[in-house]
Amino acid sequence: MTRIFDFFLSFFGLVLLSPILIVLIIIGYFDTGSPIFRQERLGQGKQPFRLMKFRSMHVNTQSVATHLASSSSITPFGSFLRKSKLDELPQLFNVLMGDMSFVGPRPNLFNQIELIEERGKKGVYSIRPGITGLAQINKIDMSTPQLLAETDAKMIDHLNVWYYFKYIFLTVFGKGFGDRVRK
Repeated sequence: MTRIFDFFLSFFGLVLLSPILIVLIIIGYFDTGSPIFRQERLGQGKQPFRLMKFRSMHVNTQSVATHLASSSSITPFGSFLRKSKLDELPQLFNVLMGDMSFVGPRPNLFNQIELIEERGKKGVYSIRPGITGLAQINKIDMSTPQLLAETDAKMIDHLNVWYYFKYIFLTVFGKGFGDRVRK
């Protein structure tokens, strides 16, 4: 059922937000020269997929978990994108294509071994990763792998249409944040 919501919400979201997406792409081009960031992540069943976001860090920034990245690698426009959560908008394409859902565990990198092990033990890879979820609205990020895996598993156990829309609503209206960047 959530796949139907994912498809239609992402499709209409892309249509309605296309003017904003175009403006952000143009500004991003002047900011970094490469406005769209693509990174291989683990998806459902630990299958790889290419996550899309607006680039918020300099082009040559090392590919590490955000909480391990230096704040000096974030561009001024990237800081705005992160604070406003607009950097996540290109993930609507990932949702439309079926790589992601609006609600699910945040997709992790292949080099986050401890998190992969913890999530594997808890069955977190049984569903599509998401843009938001229980961990995000509770400000739990990938710097705490065991707590994150436990929270993701709890969300999966209780996920239904009501929670699906609740997590989206809370995220859109400012609850939670993305991964922390070290100072």
